[in-house]
Amino acid sequence: MIAEVIVDISTAEVDRVFDYRLPDTLKVGLGQRVLAPFGRMTVEGFIIALKETSEIPDKLKDIIEPLDDYAVVSTELLGLLDFMTAQYHLRKVDVLRLFIPAEMRRGRIKELNKRFAALKAEYRGQDPSGFIKKSAVAQNELFAYLNQVQSAGVAELNRNFSAAALKNLEARGIVELFETAVARTPYRDETGTREKEVVLTEAQSRVAKAVAAATDGVFLLHGVTGSGKTEVYMHCISEVLRQGKTAVMLVPEISLTPQVLRVFRGRFGQKVALLHSGLSAGERFDEWRRLLSGEAVVAVGARSAVFAPVQNLGLLIIDEEHDHSYISESNPRYHTIEVAKRRARLSGCPLLLGSATPSIESYYAAKQREYTLLELPERINRRPLPDITIVNMCKEVYEGNDGIFSRAMRAALTDCMGKGDQAIVFINRRGYASFMLCPECGYVAKCADCDVSLVYHKEDHTLKCHYCGNRYPVLTACPSCRSERIRRGFVGTEQVAEALKAMFPGKKVLRMDNDTTRTKDAHATILKAFSSGEAAILVGTQMIAKGHDFPDVTLVGIVDADLSLHFADFRSFERTFQLITQVSGRAGRDKKPGSVVLQTYSPNHYVYRFAVTGDYRGFFDKECNLREVTKYPPFSRIIRVLVTSSDEALAGRVLKGIFEELTQGLANERRALAYFAAMKSPVKRIKGAHRVQILLRLTRDFDKLTALVYNTVDRHAVKNAACFVEINPNSLY
Repeated sequence: MIAEVIVDISTAEVDRVFDYRLPDTLKVGLGQRVLAPFGRMTVEGFIIALKETSEIPDKLKDIIEPLDDYAVVSTELLGLLDFMTAQYHLRKVDVLRLFIPAEMRRGRIKELNKRFAALKAEYRGQDPSGFIKKSAVAQNELFAYLNQVQSAGVAELNRNFSAAALKNLEARGIVELFETAVARTPYRDETGTREKEVVLTEAQSRVAKAVAAATDGVFLLHGVTGSGKTEVYMHCISEVLRQGKTAVMLVPEISLTPQVLRVFRGRFGQKVALLHSGLSAGERFDEWRRLLSGEAVVAVGARSAVFAPVQNLGLLIIDEEHDHSYISESNPRYHTIEVAKRRARLSGCPLLLGSATPSIESYYAAKQREYTLLELPERINRRPLPDITIVNMCKEVYEGNDGIFSRAMRAALTDCMGKGDQAIVFINRRGYASFMLCPECGYVAKCADCDVSLVYHKEDHTLKCHYCGNRYPVLTACPSCRSERIRRGFVGTEQVAEALKAMFPGKKVLRMDNDTTRTKDAHATILKAFSSGEAAILVGTQMIAKGHDFPDVTLVGIVDADLSLHFADFRSFERTFQLITQVSGRAGRDKKPGSVVLQTYSPNHYVYRFAVTGDYRGFFDKECNLREVTKYPPFSRIIRVLVTSSDEALAGRVLKGIFEELTQGLANERRALAYFAAMKSPVKRIKGAHRVQILLRLTRDFDKLTALVYNTVDRHAVKNAACFVEINPNSLY
């Protein structure tokens, strides 16, 4: 038997299948990892196919041994491998690495075995006075404990009783010691109360029945915030499990997973496994193994959970489908929704996309009947959406208020705190101040390795680069003109939290952003403290905007709604509308009514008009008209060729070569081009690498012209310069 193997080396030179002989003595199958000779090395590899013969039978080497006693990649995921390598022009091994926990490679993680102790059968239930002296107190206590339980960990027994007592009982044959594998369970405390399925509303039931009746296809669930989408998801999953199948549900933010996990464990118990990058290596491996073995049948997690190793997949769900985190912006680059569509097709199951603010592309696909549109237009029990008050900050400044909060915001916060309710204050910028500027000469403190301003963090008293993480001392004088009149830029979460603590000294204020959630379980700790009522105000970035359900939150304050509005990005209006709608939806989700105070310097912008009324369809129609005229997605495909190098001249030469060849190759395709140009990237340097780019907007012949771009870029690959092709990227920066 011949095995086709992909070796675990990520270079273009070996990005192909290699044939190996399978010795008769080895029991190895499709999808298993193996150890194989490769040149003078011994490497790990993946068996992706088996066959009887090879074109080079005389040169074949034998596979040395299997690395696991089970297949790590299913036939379904092998089908996904073919799709992703073709669609995104990826190396096969880079895709295969997505399918397994990274720590499995090079044997860096294995099952965790722990030592346990148990009474031997003949001693269980016996009176210990016949074989343990009355004066041996620790031995008697230990015996009594082990008589009550099936077994106990040796470390626990040594800690709670006596290592000498355990050793004595083990030496005399009263206690036996053994090793067994134990699961490293993430968020062990997030068990949730065991819940029965609730009775769905008529609207929810209609949605659930439509999904349950389908054997394939893509459904878009457009449900307003608080309309009960999560209950629909769980009902659909319950139906799938009753059929003996499995389910996968993706959420966009790691911050959402503790809450979702608690709810799902409350419904499905230990059948749920969690997959995301915030877990420890051991936890990630054990949860992956539970799904692979079938011990867990529901996978919940962030983007990477789309590759969960479940068998017999019956339903795939992507919550908050509009979220930009579903697009991978580092190698390997891929769009999670496109991958999920292919996996659902390979599995023969439906894909359910859900959002209160669907992406323009997804809603357009539903309008074109490529997706089936399902709707939940009202909150549960017809609870009203929160009232949104728009505050014109230009008027506030004109009337002498140059503080962080408008008068309306201060009054609303004071009223909320006086009633004993909770508030969420949203500003999508972390740190204390966005930059440090010298007003005398215009000098702005920038990172030495990146073309970006440094952000002032008061807690650390440092200037930080939010691209590469570099830190610098805070300016006390301008390094250019020596002026000591240093001014700080726009406020961030740190300064907002400080101001709120000063306003309400008797109230606890929590902050949730990338700075406060770096440690493991930090998301869960902050959210649990706020949910329990330990804090009255939660300040945060977009990680608090989606999915969270806090019954006592009656006020949401949006400090600077314009942050994402004026980006030089065609999605800026869409993202602003989505953020406002999502974060506003955190208010008034239970019996108490909610309100929102939105501060802006552009109060007449149409985005805010539609957000105030919750008119998604009106916003969609307006935005769709603009994009159709300007030929942006969904009416085109954007392709970005990004070239980076520490050598600026080399980056320029590579880009020029690609651009010149593309100019010739596209000479007869002008009717398919809405835009085609080469330029420096808006962020010209990151981590010391210079960045230049080519942008194309295609209006037809997408696959043919995308292949042309991929092949052209391949021909210009050189050492010391990286070339990436991105399709409809999240950011053009």
